Amino acid sequence: MKTKIGYLFLFFLCIVLVLPKNVLADEDIPKLENPMTVRFLKSKLRKSQPRLVLNSQIEKNLKSKLKSDPVVQNMYKAIQLNAIEIQKEPFLERIKTGRRLLSVSRKMLYRINMLGMVYRIEKDPKILERINGEVLAVCNFSDWNPSHYLDVAEMSMAVAFALDWTAGNLPKPTIDLAINALIEKGIKPSYNKEGNTGWVNGTNNWNQVCHGGMIAASIAIAEKDPELAAQTISRALDGMPHALVEYGPDGVYPEGSTYWTYGTSFSVTTVAMFESAFGTDFGLADYPAFQESAVFKVLMNAPSGWYYNFADCGDKRSDNGDVTLAWFATKTGKEAFYEKDRFLRPAEDIGELRRLDGAGLVWLSQFKKETSGTLPTAWKGGGSNPVVIFTGEKNDPKQYYFGGKGGRGTVNHGNMDGGSFVFELNGVRWVVDPGNQSYHELEKTGFNLWGRCQDCERWTLLTKNNFGHSTISVNDQLHVVDGMATITDFKSGTSPEATIDLSPTFAGQLKSAKRKFTKDSNVSLVIEDQIEVSEKTSMITWQLMTTADVEVVKGGAVLTQDGKTLKLDNLSHPEYTVSVMSLDPAPLELDRQIEGLKRLEIRIPAWTVENGTLNLKVRLSED
Repeated sequence: MKTKIGYLFLFFLCIVLVLPKNVLADEDIPKLENPMTVRFLKSKLRKSQPRLVLNSQIEKNLKSKLKSDPVVQNMYKAIQLNAIEIQKEPFLERIKTGRRLLSVSRKMLYRINMLGMVYRIEKDPKILERINGEVLAVCNFSDWNPSHYLDVAEMSMAVAFALDWTAGNLPKPTIDLAINALIEKGIKPSYNKEGNTGWVNGTNNWNQVCHGGMIAASIAIAEKDPELAAQTISRALDGMPHALVEYGPDGVYPEGSTYWTYGTSFSVTTVAMFESAFGTDFGLADYPAFQESAVFKVLMNAPSGWYYNFADCGDKRSDNGDVTLAWFATKTGKEAFYEKDRFLRPAEDIGELRRLDGAGLVWLSQFKKETSGTLPTAWKGGGSNPVVIFTGEKNDPKQYYFGGKGGRGTVNHGNMDGGSFVFELNGVRWVVDPGNQSYHELEKTGFNLWGRCQDCERWTLLTKNNFGHSTISVNDQLHVVDGMATITDFKSGTSPEATIDLSPTFAGQLKSAKRKFTKDSNVSLVIEDQIEVSEKTSMITWQLMTTADVEVVKGGAVLTQDGKTLKLDNLSHPEYTVSVMSLDPAPLELDRQIEGLKRLEIRIPAWTVENGTLNLKVRLSED
């Protein structure tokens, strides 16, 4: 790929939170326990430090596992190596990228996770001195950029961890400065009503990240300002369910796999903070469908190393173990969520860890296997961005992988990709999703990336509109942006099937449309489209996105990639020739440029459709 995935936002000066029409009313959203008052805080909050993720008992177990558990030993060694590299770097400066300080906040959270965990284990005064310098640097910033509250949240968590994990051993002036900064630059701006706090009851990752940062800050300053701390934690307990409910009913994270990691990593850290500080998580860990989301996350990892990269998702996973997923292994005892082999990669090869992996060492040390946790080979998840997955059995020699989806463009980080799919066989990603692209590179040109209206600029991009996805287009028009495609039928078994109702996606363009996916063998996939045309229908285009080389043959095409081949057979209409549209270069300069990208099309004029109904059946299979 020629571009890198960026991570930035727009509305609340950086992001838009568009609520689906069927969003639950407040009274229908499952609630967390919320006994938080000043009295509760003073009576239940652990008095001694550390109390954020770690406490004396948890730390005792961690140190014990460092003597006996190879995974914990290896990951700690990687943390030590990261801490060594951090000390070679200059202290952080308040340098924004566009409108954001987020990269600086993330570096701070990363640094404190590495340095702080090493300090907890070794009590090295040189590490303490370095932490002191890091805290002084960021607490002397003019502010933490509250116009983009993710920046404040991640910085707040970092400074709170630094105070907590050093447990009073920083110089008193530093402690006083940090506590004041957490109050004035961290928590208080979150009560500003001028438009940068929509995350409080928001439905996406901002809710999880920002509340997590504010909770950490509140615990850190609780003795200084118990009223503000209790108010902020109580607000979080009321607000977090608005995002947590999005995991329902089956664990799908609507924003895709990499955003699952972002939002969920802060939620599991929040659970760990609550447990260590209060002895309870207030029901967060057991929130409906939250733990089920671990199955979703694992199934998003394809055999090739790619994600099923729908929505604004990255392309490929790291070779390292997934520490966020390991939290679910600890909670459930399921080995399927514990990537032991990846955690045991040589520490020198692991490289830079993720910014919450220091905290994650704690739940790695708490894992006890209770079951293997066998994963399904056919799975569907509903919700605001429903998906369906077919795979082979464990160690499948054919490395079969299919992912298909419904949804609509107005979902958080969503695209016009209802009915689209990806497909792998023999380790090759034959049918691709164009994935995401750098937000900042688009936004700095003045591009309106976050508007979600039918004619908004977002939908001019190939990564966002239906013309860049393996779905159907009608009359060369955009999908209906709020037309919700749902999975209406699903069958598991040896030949699993899933049907997606796309009729709302084509409201005003077709009378109705349904797409059925069938794994009819361990080396093939059948896509069946049942379409009723209307008087407004002029052209139906069946689309498949690929980076493979393509040879058009009678009745279909042959795809070649990495020395392997895949057949495309038009079973129902072999008389229609497959056409190949090169998208390298992509239509717009601002489009993501993907080497070798092309769109295969089967174009069917509406006037050729007999009796107003088209049944199109295409099979992809090993050649």
